[in-house]
Amino acid sequence: MNAKNIVTKIWEKHVVYQHENHPAVFYIDFTLLHEVTSAQAFAEIVARDLPILNPQQFLATIDHSIPTRKDRQTIHDQLAKNQVEKLRENTQKFAIPFYDFDSGHQGIVHVIGPELGITQPGMTIVCGDSHTATHGAFGALAFGIGTSVLSHVMATSCILLRKPKVLRAVFEGKLQESVYAKDVIMKLIGEIGSAGGTGYVIEYTGAAIRNMSMEERMTICNMSIECGAIAGLIAPDETTYAYIKGKAFSPKEEQWQSAVAEWQDLCSDTDAQYDKTVVIDLDQLQPMVTWGTNLEQVVSITDKIPRIADLPDNKQAMAKQALDYVKLQEDAPIAGTPVDWAFIGSCTSGRIEDLRIAASILQGKKIHPQVTFYIVPGSETVLQQAQEEGLDQIFTTAGADFRMPGCSLCLGMNDDKIPEGRRCISSTNRNFVGRQGSGSYTHIASPATVAASAIAGK
Repeated sequence: MNAKNIVTKIWEKHVVYQHENHPAVFYIDFTLLHEVTSAQAFAEIVARDLPILNPQQFLATIDHSIPTRKDRQTIHDQLAKNQVEKLRENTQKFAIPFYDFDSGHQGIVHVIGPELGITQPGMTIVCGDSHTATHGAFGALAFGIGTSVLSHVMATSCILLRKPKVLRAVFEGKLQESVYAKDVIMKLIGEIGSAGGTGYVIEYTGAAIRNMSMEERMTICNMSIECGAIAGLIAPDETTYAYIKGKAFSPKEEQWQSAVAEWQDLCSDTDAQYDKTVVIDLDQLQPMVTWGTNLEQVVSITDKIPRIADLPDNKQAMAKQALDYVKLQEDAPIAGTPVDWAFIGSCTSGRIEDLRIAASILQGKKIHPQVTFYIVPGSETVLQQAQEEGLDQIFTTAGADFRMPGCSLCLGMNDDKIPEGRRCISSTNRNFVGRQGSGSYTHIASPATVAASAIAGK
């Protein structure tokens, strides 16, 4: 029998029909919906007078365009209000489960899926959102799709898809103190570039991965997209099973043992073939921070911004353009760069472990007077847990603004925006031009580095 990697194993179980030299008809187990990318797909279903084939294989919430202030029920932006109301209307019309404000489970779509136990090994999961790769931490093949493709899933539970290539990323060594999962994935992107994973699903392996919690693994898989990959995943293990067990949608006691037995087969065979392998040694890894406008423009906190002449010829124009935009100089230390804003949250770093890390650094400290610091939990569940643990009190005492769940400052499409000309250090996943607000500058880092920088003001 031919040795297979985990992606091939999941792929073969979900191909409904394969015509030679054509995309496969590929079955999708579960679909996540939010207010921004679903309306057009629902409209297509209505226009064609089609039923949704399996409404219970969908789950919807509101996260992207909603406010995160305390009186969030009042949405001032008319477009955002329309998006939210349309999702409420569509989910009711098509009998799709929906987590609204104050349901206890509203939150960022890629946070609530895992915490509800919906995300499970071996599944195929899609959403009209690129960071659907987050769910790959559980050994699921999860990826973002476009709105027209979303309508296909609604009508048929299938999409047309060509089998992806597979890249194995091996993380060797042990993380030093103050180095976290966010630094690990930023190191990989810095090594292979923002297009280094294009056309691939990345399987993350190695001792460093096995030693990570599920929330750390979610951070790793979430940012697969930032090096161009279709998705990222990690084979399930005892850590995975322990996280899933007992959650609302996880297999119940009578099905649990058979589910685990099936999941245990979801690993790459010893001699499995890969299209590409990358090995990263983490022993000397330092906290990472971006200096430019994409994730490959990254250095350790102890390093200088690169000299443009030292970069490959095909990267130099992009680097110059990035430095001109962010108002920084080549060959200058990144440490000491003043910041005006700080943000912890998003589908990358808005879980309870991220908030605990931030609280451990902020305990007994005050944020710098020039810094505005938003801390936004990824879900109502995370919000409640933070309150129960007293983390919210630590944040507010330090001078941070602990807000309601949502995507918030990750992207400039809600009330939360970085003002033009202001610089933010952020635990999010993207530092594109204007990503956090028109004319703003973003530096991506781990929650620990964000919290420490908010205190120092740089």
